[in-house]
Amino acid sequence: MENGAFGRPADKLVLIVDDDDSVRELIEFIVKKEGFRIEKAADGEEALNKARTVNPDLILLDLMLPKYGGFEILRELQADETGTIPIVIITGRYTDRSTSDMIKQEPNVRDFIEKPVKPQVLSSLLHKLLHTQPPMKRNA
Repeated sequence: MENGAFGRPADKLVLIVDDDDSVRELIEFIVKKEGFRIEKAADGEEALNKARTVNPDLILLDLMLPKYGGFEILRELQADETGTIPIVIITGRYTDRSTSDMIKQEPNVRDFIEKPVKPQVLSSLLHKLLHTQPPMKRNA
């Protein structure tokens, strides 16, 4: 690998968990555009199953989900084989200081993004957390 410090986004798998189709599609678009592979889940149960079966390099997790709330999923993901997967929380609800601080205390939570998701913010965070380099911009 050139310069040794960075991996290729294509080698990294990101699990996107959001029950809102339009939000999930937007995030999927951003993540794919940066060159990462993706898996998707629309609810907590599916998220836990996917996390255990595909073993993603990072999880983008919406806290407001059907079947399980985001907090339950966070706790579940800290168990067993999924405990080391970094998680970025995506939330549409205004989160007060104490709640966001509490979430950040969770051992597997690396960061916090508020909706609407800003492509620039998400892209740079993914590359930072996964130690990858953005794809080169091709000149026409």
